[in-house]
Amino acid sequence: MMQHLTLRLLALGLSGVTLSAAADEQTMTFALTGDSIINRRISTYRAPGIDGMWQIIRDADAAFTNFETLIHDWDLPGEARSGGTYMGSPTYVGSELEWAGFDLLGLANNHTFDYGLEGMRSTRRYLAKTNLVFAGTGENLAMARAPGYLDTTKGRVAIISTASSFTPASVAGPQRSDIIGRPGLNPLRFTTTYTVEPETMATLAKLKGNAPAKTPSNLDFLEVQWKSGNEVKMSTEVSAFDLEEITHTVRNARAQADWVMVSIHSHESLTPEDRTQPAEFLVAFAKAVIDAGADMVVGHGPHLLRGIEIYKGKPIFYCLANFIFENDLVEFQPWENYDKTDLPGTSLPSEYYSKRSKNDTIGFTANRTYWDSVVAETVYDMDRNLKEIRLHPVTLGFGNSRTKRGQPAPANAEDAAYIIKQMQDLSKPFGVTIVERDGVGIITPEG
Repeated sequence: MMQHLTLRLLALGLSGVTLSAAADEQTMTFALTGDSIINRRISTYRAPGIDGMWQIIRDADAAFTNFETLIHDWDLPGEARSGGTYMGSPTYVGSELEWAGFDLLGLANNHTFDYGLEGMRSTRRYLAKTNLVFAGTGENLAMARAPGYLDTTKGRVAIISTASSFTPASVAGPQRSDIIGRPGLNPLRFTTTYTVEPETMATLAKLKGNAPAKTPSNLDFLEVQWKSGNEVKMSTEVSAFDLEEITHTVRNARAQADWVMVSIHSHESLTPEDRTQPAEFLVAFAKAVIDAGADMVVGHGPHLLRGIEIYKGKPIFYCLANFIFENDLVEFQPWENYDKTDLPGTSLPSEYYSKRSKNDTIGFTANRTYWDSVVAETVYDMDRNLKEIRLHPVTLGFGNSRTKRGQPAPANAEDAAYIIKQMQDLSKPFGVTIVERDGVGIITPEG
C-alpha cells in the first residue's frame, strides 16, 4: 500500500509531500474541515499544490466538511426569515464533494430552512444519490438527532450533527403517540443571562411594564435572563434537555460504532466583541459529549478560526472556519433580501451581493479573517488514542474578485506562517502548543 501511494505521489509531482498517516494500518486518520458553501465545480479549479491538498483529504480514512447550503431546483419559495443568504446550490455539488474525497457531512445549521421543509428534504434527496454520509436533519427530533454511519476498512464511524444557531422554524420536534413530530434540524439550545448593575435592572423592570417597590434580582425579559450584580457580563448555559438527549445519542453511537464525531454549528461567542472565543455553553457541551464517548468535536459557524483544546485526550476544534466560501455566487435570492438592502424589484443577484458588501468594502469580503483556514489531519491509533494533529493551512483568495475567491488552495509560505501563528495564539489559552514544521502546524497530546 505504501509503495502504491508513493508512486501516486510521484505521478502528481509531489515526491516531497509527507506520506499520509492513513497509509499506516495501525492508525485511523480523519481529515476535518469547516463550512462548505459550494456553488461551482471544485474539480476544475487549479492552484499551486492543490493536488496535494486534495490528496490529504482523499487519503484520510474519513473526511468531513459541514454542508452549509441547500440543494434544490429553485422551485420553492424562500421562508420569511433565513439564515442570511438564502442558500441554493447546483445539483452536482454532492458529486463534487465526493470527487474531493469527502465522506461525512453535517447538515444542521442556520440555513437548513432557508427554503422551508421542502428545501431541507430536497437537500437530503440529492445527497442520498451519492455515497456521502450525513446527519443533523430529519422528519422528527429523534431522526434529526440520529447519527449517520460510515463503514471504513478501519472501523465504523458515527457522525452526529447539531446546531446552536438556527432560525426558529427549523427546529425539529419530538414524536408523540397522538401527533407526528416536526421535521427540522437537531437543536442545541441555550439560555443567555446578562448581569447588569441595579440601576439598569430597575430600568429594565420598568420597560417590561413592572415597577416593583424593590428592584428585582432576576428578570425574564426580551427572551433572555437578566441578573442584578456589580459586574456587567454575559453568560450562557446549555439546555439541559438538549444536552441530555444529545449525550444519550453519543452513548448510543459509542456502542454502535468504532469512532464517534460530533459536529456543532455555533455562531455564538464568549463576548460580542471577540468572535474568536467560543461561548461558555459551547465549551461545556463539547466536554460533555466527549465524556459521553465522542472521539472529537468539530466546530464551525462563525466563518473564522478558533482555538483547539485537547480534553481527556480528545480534540475539540472550536471552529475550523470556511473551507469553501461561495455565498456570493448563489444563483438567485428571494424578494426579502433585495427589499432589506433597498434595491428595486428589478435588481439581480450580483447587484444584491455588491450592495450588501458595499462593493467588497465591508463584511466578509473585506476582512481576511474569513478567508484563512486549515485542513485538520487528525491521527489516532487503533485504540482511539490521539497521536497527532496536522494543521495544513489553506487560503480562499482574500482580495480577489468574486469569481476568483471562495475555493481552497494550500497557503504559500508567508500565509501559512501567518495562519499557524493565529492558531498558536488562539489555542494557547486552552493549554495546546502548536509547533510549526515545514509549513504545517503540529499538535501532539504530550505537547
